Amino acid sequence: MQRMQRIAIILCVSCGLAAVLSGCSTLAPSYTRPAAPVPASWQRDDAASDGAAAGLEQRGVAEIAWQEFYRDPRLREVIGLGLAHNRDMRVAALNVERAQAQYQIQWAGLVPGVDANGSAGFQRQPADFAGAGGVRDIHQYTVGLGVTSYELDLFGRVRSLKDQALEQYLATEQAQLSARISLIAQIAAGYLTLAADRELLHLAQETLQAQQESYQLIQRRFEVGASSELDLRQAQTQVESARVDVARFTTQATQDEDSLNLLVGIQVPAELQPQGLTGQVTPLEDITPGLASDVLLKRPDILQAENMLKGYNANIGAARAAYFPRITLAGALGSGSNELSGLFSTGSGSWSFVPRIDLPIFDAGIRAAQLQIAEVDRDIAIAQYEKAIQTAFREVADGLAQRTNVERQLIAQQALCDATEKRYVLTRERYAKGVDSHLSVLDAQRSLYSAQQGVIGVRLTRLTNLVSLYKALGGGVKTGS
Repeated sequence: MQRMQRIAIILCVSCGLAAVLSGCSTLAPSYTRPAAPVPASWQRDDAASDGAAAGLEQRGVAEIAWQEFYRDPRLREVIGLGLAHNRDMRVAALNVERAQAQYQIQWAGLVPGVDANGSAGFQRQPADFAGAGGVRDIHQYTVGLGVTSYELDLFGRVRSLKDQALEQYLATEQAQLSARISLIAQIAAGYLTLAADRELLHLAQETLQAQQESYQLIQRRFEVGASSELDLRQAQTQVESARVDVARFTTQATQDEDSLNLLVGIQVPAELQPQGLTGQVTPLEDITPGLASDVLLKRPDILQAENMLKGYNANIGAARAAYFPRITLAGALGSGSNELSGLFSTGSGSWSFVPRIDLPIFDAGIRAAQLQIAEVDRDIAIAQYEKAIQTAFREVADGLAQRTNVERQLIAQQALCDATEKRYVLTRERYAKGVDSHLSVLDAQRSLYSAQQGVIGVRLTRLTNLVSLYKALGGGVKTGS
């Protein structure tokens, strides 16, 4: 019983010493967040600001749940399927688990490792070795507890490595959030693109049907001599052109569906797929950009770059600590006997205590080079952090610039479409009265078809711009209730 009490006391003292030493400071430089190398506010048009103010109240975009931003119920369900089944998201989650385990390994270096061991040895000595006693059999039994190679972290080397592992773990978590934001945006953009291409396909099919009816009418007029062969061939050209568009948009819609299935990770049910863009996809929620410094520093990719910077900063502490002595302790307390029954008898106890100190004297500049590498890695991380902020600022600035112009473009494109439609109606009436040629009708029809395609394209651009801007502002992390 006394021996077990001694063992417990030794373990308690060792663990207490480890706890005290783990609180020691490190030799790592004090961390200071680099200043953001971007303007404090966005350069944007007042019209964009006014339009944004008509949406949600002024709050960070990261606080807007993606279920709130994407108001279409089918799109929300497709995004939910993607978050559950996308393989890249699975890899990101596994990377977080791996980084967490790696951090646990480094953290364990601050606490003494205690091992229990037991052994039995059997040996026969020949007569020449045993002496007058002749051949002798030797049995040895030992049991014990020991602390193996525990480093006293007097200069923070182990703690610096632990801090670096922690920052890498946190960076991996931010990478997972960044991948989540990107996936949500990719699924939304793919869904909207599929909707637009299916609407373009539907428009091409309607145009083909109208062109075929017009061609049949011209063919009958040609047969009775009321129309020229030129009119007939022009109408035929329009029919074949519409067929080409039907085939092209059919291919695009099929490819869009395949891309969406790949992003989601499973086959998207037909009832969740969009059949068109106009009037079938619920508009997205409006957003306000906020201030650059408030928004960008909260983006997961920016936080990831900062965590990596902190990790390299901590690594400098480990490189500096390498210049100082390393003290390691090893000790054991146990019992041994020639008989198994005598392991815990009086006089069978044993102990050992082996402190060791390693003092660097000459290493041909290895430690200096390692410290230089650590400092250069830190400087590289600073540059990467600043570039990440600049890239994020550009993404938002470009999105805001496009947002202003795409609203104006949509108004102009819709006005063009309305005017072209009126022109087409008037031209048909003039042709029916014999005032205009059929060529004028075909030209007006082509212009209307092109204008209708333009409206669909600009609407898609407007929606994808909102998706990109929501992503660039850090939206998509928060989940609604």
